[in-house]
Amino acid sequence: MNKTVNINLGGMFFHIDEDAYQKLSRYFDAIKRSLNNSSGQDEIIKDIEMRIAELLNEKQISEKHVVGLKEVDEIISIMGQPEDYIIEDEPKSFENQQQGNTINYRTKKLYRDSDKGMIGGVASGLGHYFGIDVVWIRIVLVLLIFAGFGTGIIAYIILWIVTPEARTTSEKLEMTGEPVNISNIEKKVREEFETVSEKIKNADYDKYGNQIKKGANKVGNSLGNFILSVLGILAKFLGVLLIIAGLSTLTILLIGVFTLGTNTFVDFPWEGFIETGNFTDYPFWVLGLLMFFAVGIPFFFLTILGFKLLAPNTKSIGSIAKYTLIALWIMAIALVTALGIKQASAFAMDGRVVKKETLNIPLKDTLLIKFRYNDYFARDIYDRAEFKITTDSTENDIIYSNDVRFRIKKSNENYSYIQIEKEAKGKSFSEARKNAEKIRYQYKITGNQLVFDNYLLSDLKNKFRNQKIEITLFLIEGTIFKVDESVQDYDHSDDDFFDLNYDAFEPVYKIGQSEANCLNCQGDENADDENTSENQKTDTIVNSKTHIEELKIGKDGIIIKTN
Repeated sequence: MNKTVNINLGGMFFHIDEDAYQKLSRYFDAIKRSLNNSSGQDEIIKDIEMRIAELLNEKQISEKHVVGLKEVDEIISIMGQPEDYIIEDEPKSFENQQQGNTINYRTKKLYRDSDKGMIGGVASGLGHYFGIDVVWIRIVLVLLIFAGFGTGIIAYIILWIVTPEARTTSEKLEMTGEPVNISNIEKKVREEFETVSEKIKNADYDKYGNQIKKGANKVGNSLGNFILSVLGILAKFLGVLLIIAGLSTLTILLIGVFTLGTNTFVDFPWEGFIETGNFTDYPFWVLGLLMFFAVGIPFFFLTILGFKLLAPNTKSIGSIAKYTLIALWIMAIALVTALGIKQASAFAMDGRVVKKETLNIPLKDTLLIKFRYNDYFARDIYDRAEFKITTDSTENDIIYSNDVRFRIKKSNENYSYIQIEKEAKGKSFSEARKNAEKIRYQYKITGNQLVFDNYLLSDLKNKFRNQKIEITLFLIEGTIFKVDESVQDYDHSDDDFFDLNYDAFEPVYKIGQSEANCLNCQGDENADDENTSENQKTDTIVNSKTHIEELKIGKDGIIIKTN
């Protein structure tokens, strides 16, 4: 059984097997000996430790994972043996460079190269990543600034924000795509030391460059602060809008809840519609309370969000209140959904009640058809409302509707008759039929006049159930009828049989074998089809006493026209 050692390597904590620890220690001792007290020895050792710590961290399976000899051998193969190279002033031979470059090649990573960059090192980092000269990257960015309507600046700022800066030696090697091993780390550290030495010698030459970098950083920071300020102003403006919308909605909901179904404060015009639309057995205040929670809670949270945007230091309402409101909202949504399903079921079935009445009008008489309105409910015949809550002459609340449809068809019987269909909806066939029976509708026959009401009525307690009236007038062949202009708003006849002519004044029609023909319409090709039938005969007769111009023989007899 081997012992386990806890070590801190490169700022990371590891559990390592004793044999692996001893081998790793000998490896570090060999590295230190190979450096031979060269300049930057401590920096090189530190970078090597950080790189080894990164490799060990990648191999960690869990926090309790113990590093063994196998992992140490793999890391040594990646980093290289200290005996394979000796730190010298001369560069490595071509063969050694090829060997170092072919072992454990790593793909490039995108970093910002602040050492060689002019502003933030974005262009230099892109140059390293794509393997092209940084000058071409800068030319492209300048072209985007002038030819791309400033997109180059936006792209540069975005890349500056999202791209990390290469700070450590390992990151700088990854930026250029070089393997992160002992040789390259040592080489990179020595180059940086030489660069620092050169800068110390030529400090006067780098003075202005450093000033430019500092100025560019200030500009970048100022631009970032400006963007944040603009976003802050927009956030506060949005906060004001959310507060206004939230408080207004909550106020309206509160008024609606406390006045729904009552006349305590003020009468609202929509109360009647809510009453007729309430198909459940629940009282109004329950419906109002559910709607208050379902709609009001989201707007309450929007109001809180508005205050947070205006004053970020605003205290929260607390977790208990927050979760309580969320629970109430979920319950309200569930109940509203259940009530909505129940509401929809009230219109599930159709019910119909049919009433027929024989029309005893002689064929020789012209039937006059018209609609009338009640001046108590409407101003004129054209004042229409598909659904309205009002009161009758006895001050009773009623449902008023102009959903009345009129049709003319040919009777298949040997007599004419009127068919009145009352239709309504309900959650069952029996309920729908009862709702249809409760519809009040009237018409009257006065002499040869047939006058229909253009409205239907139902008590408010019957609720709105899509009530409507359908009138069908069945006329036998040969019937002549006259249509008042009030019919045109209610006519739903089949145009192939009866096409109401809107251009003619008081058009007169006659029921034929297949259609109703207009007798006084201008340019009507089907006018008086009885007189254009095959048995029509026309002769011209002249005698000594009377000049007869035309003789027509039709089904109804002989018609003679003279000069």
